[in-house]
Amino acid sequence: MKYVLFDLDGTLLPMDQDVFVNGYFGFLVQKMAPHGYEAGELIKAIWAGTAAMVKNDGTRTNEEAFWDYFTGVFGPSAREDIRLFEEFYAVDFQRAREFCGFAPEAAEIISLVREMGAVPVLATNPLFPAVATQSRIRWAGLNPEDFALYTTYENINWCKPNPDYYREILRRLDAAPEDCVMIGNDTQEDMIAARLGMEVFLLTDCVINRSGADIAQWPHGGFPELKEWLINKLS
Repeated sequence: MKYVLFDLDGTLLPMDQDVFVNGYFGFLVQKMAPHGYEAGELIKAIWAGTAAMVKNDGTRTNEEAFWDYFTGVFGPSAREDIRLFEEFYAVDFQRAREFCGFAPEAAEIISLVREMGAVPVLATNPLFPAVATQSRIRWAGLNPEDFALYTTYENINWCKPNPDYYREILRRLDAAPEDCVMIGNDTQEDMIAARLGMEVFLLTDCVINRSGADIAQWPHGGFPELKEWLINKLS
């Protein structure tokens, strides 16, 4: 096994996704309100822009998909406000750490992977700019440099659960599915990697199972079970 792919939110970084999103949106509204953005319209546009990224077909980056939609709502001049969003993620967004938990086992697992000769990759859904992704990595007690690759909305043209998202990661790693395992907490977004031939592990500490899938079909458990599973896979 060459590569171990990890999800971030709810996996290496514990969180209740709804609590996190609602909290960070509150900070974003505070930042943007003085610049003429009404709270309800802004949040609606952010969600719809996120949907545009999820539906991205590979013809443009997720960043382009988001801003094409956003400027379609607020007009071309909204591109001038990209700097405001960048300021938000660099400064105000840092307060959203309070909506996350912390798992010291995350850093231990990454160290274990490296010690056993495999390469960690961060396969986090690329809905955030790099500055926000780097922050969330650090909130988890890790560093961006711990990963051979981490996906952001600037550097990839697909999102989970599109299998092409995983295919692109494989292409960049020059790896076959059997060279990789995928570890995540979402039965749809993360476990879909199994369809490509990757082995998967469902971390259940902050599990998301919107479809009510039978999790018995995948190896699963908390960090102790994940550690044991990885040792067996990487030995």
